[in-house]
Amino acid sequence: MSVLVYIENWNGKFKKSTYELVSYGKRLANGQGGSLTLLSIGKVAEDELKNLGAYGAGTILSAETDVPLDDRAYASLIASAAQSKGASLVVMAHNVTGKALAPRVAVRLNAGLVSAVNGLPDSFQPFVVNRKAFSGKSLMQSEITSAVKVITLSQNTAGIETFAGEAAIEKMDTSSMSSGTKVVSTEVQTGKILLSEADVVVSGGRGMRSADNWKPIEELAGVLGAATACSRPVSDEGWRPHHEHVGQTGKVVAPNLYFALGISGAIQHLAGISSSKVIVAVNKDPEAPIFTAADYGIVGDLQTVLPKMIEAFRKLKSGN
Repeated sequence: MSVLVYIENWNGKFKKSTYELVSYGKRLANGQGGSLTLLSIGKVAEDELKNLGAYGAGTILSAETDVPLDDRAYASLIASAAQSKGASLVVMAHNVTGKALAPRVAVRLNAGLVSAVNGLPDSFQPFVVNRKAFSGKSLMQSEITSAVKVITLSQNTAGIETFAGEAAIEKMDTSSMSSGTKVVSTEVQTGKILLSEADVVVSGGRGMRSADNWKPIEELAGVLGAATACSRPVSDEGWRPHHEHVGQTGKVVAPNLYFALGISGAIQHLAGISSSKVIVAVNKDPEAPIFTAADYGIVGDLQTVLPKMIEAFRKLKSGN
């Protein structure tokens, strides 16, 4: 089985999620005695690309272009790369970009598509993978019967492995690429840990009572080196920016540790956090649905519990 993995870069740099995706692709290829090819679109330094060899990259197709992210243009290039390498499996990250590109690539390749896969296949013949369903409440097995297959991998579900070897870089012609998208302006988030890449997320809900009470959330996040997030009602009320909204209609996160503070646990919110390794919930309502999903729970008023948590973590971090 020849595997093609599309890797996204951020201002010419790769992130932890990229390394997970690459090592996952390597394990897929090894499982069938096949080869792994990566496709990078955009301008990335050669050293940055070669670093991916440590995570299993064999061949890297480098498609240097100034064309901004355009679903149609990028999907066409990914499909062309898959055809040129004879790839029978195309893998992408299950993020905003992957969700937009994967269906278009699948159509172009006449391929079956399964999104949000969470681990290696149960079997290669037939090709059966697992994904969460019904807002993360169930695990569903899906079989892809088409000759070419497309999957997207949920973040933080496959782990990162290293391999011995070096990557060979091949240039890919992008002279025919064009985009119907015109970038008018770009706003780059700075000074904060990106929610999608955070190992720890501190999230608040309506139990915080108002926007004025958000300082302890930010303080706890600062102590833990965490990203801040919120539930949809909080962003709808304007207490927090919409890019912090986690849930079915917001961002899907998969940190190692997720704090749900004053969040009741509606099914829409649980859908966005179900891939978290450990969930800690604090709520004054012992019947709050969030406790059914939490690994650890504290029943109590946030105004009392949160300061004690901050103090305890600060002592732990300082070693006192």
